[in-house]
Amino acid sequence: MGEGTSATGPTRLEILKALGDNTRYAVYLELARSPRPRATAEIAETLGLHPNTVRPHLERMRDVGLLEVQTVAAGGVGRPHHRYLLAADAPSLGLEPPTFPMLARMLIGVAESAGIDGDVAAEVAATEGVRLAARTDRSVPCADAAELMLAELGFDPERADDADGTIIAFTHCPFAELAAANPELVCSLHRGLLTGFVDTVGGGTVVAFNDRSHREPCLAQIATE
Repeated sequence: MGEGTSATGPTRLEILKALGDNTRYAVYLELARSPRPRATAEIAETLGLHPNTVRPHLERMRDVGLLEVQTVAAGGVGRPHHRYLLAADAPSLGLEPPTFPMLARMLIGVAESAGIDGDVAAEVAATEGVRLAARTDRSVPCADAAELMLAELGFDPERADDADGTIIAFTHCPFAELAAANPELVCSLHRGLLTGFVDTVGGGTVVAFNDRSHREPCLAQIATE
């Protein structure tokens, strides 16, 4: 984990700082738009830069958790090759290949055609919540960890605490386009993700989850154990 990064990935401030340099941002764009990991020399050639100029920018973004590196053994004698790609928890910034949203729409369509209901979708998504929780500092209170996780996924959470626990409202939904077409499946994926995360972190339980099918704003209530 890079210095200063959170347990679930880079914070927005860290992202803005890391991408504030024009050259670094251009390098990030190349990787965000690429369907495969890229070597330093490839990126440098595409941007018309020297590899020695590109390399420290790659390492800076790796340090804050935006990038991952794959090490590929060189054929014969020589140093291993490094290829860079976006980290699993890095924000796409809307730069993902256009095939990704298309794939998401097709998969939702497949699930709908197969008769998969919201409960099954939530169970599947819970495994992703467990994965995210495994990267979380367990000394952080459950509601705090959940709020941070949701923020880093782009839900722009607004939090209110009371005697019954914590209410977290979602002021922005990164799944909005898909949720509008199929709220049962997509909102259930969100519910399962959050439930799996909270259950794994421990110290709290998701006792209510309002989505697009409710008249109230989209929110979750977490009761403290």
